[in-house]
Amino acid sequence: MVGHGSRLPYSKEFILKIAEKIKEKNIFPIVEVGLMEFNEPTIPQAIKNAIDKGAKKIIVVPVFLAHGIHTTRDIPKILGLIEDDGEEHHHHHHHHHEKINIPEDVEIIYREPLGADDRIVDIVIDRAFGR
Repeated sequence: MVGHGSRLPYSKEFILKIAEKIKEKNIFPIVEVGLMEFNEPTIPQAIKNAIDKGAKKIIVVPVFLAHGIHTTRDIPKILGLIEDDGEEHHHHHHHHHEKINIPEDVEIIYREPLGADDRIVDIVIDRAFGR
């Protein structure tokens, strides 16, 4: 799972809590969290952790609501899925620039963000009713 990260603790706590709930379901043998900026583990650290635990197929799910510059450019660059053109987008923070060394026998699959899923609609309705 890839999250944005934040100077405040809530973003990291939130994604770690989701990761724990996913682990409890025993669907995936390895569940790691990587944060794009401000926090650790970084995305490269999470990928390395998964590889060190024996992962040969790493499915990366961006825990973002919608596509944006982070999901379409920054994260794919960090994962080595697109070339780094040297451009930085222009808002006032930086991303982890560690390089990931992916062994040839390890596959990285990058998925879509959460999107306008009916399950999110239900959560928004619940919040509107104070639930």
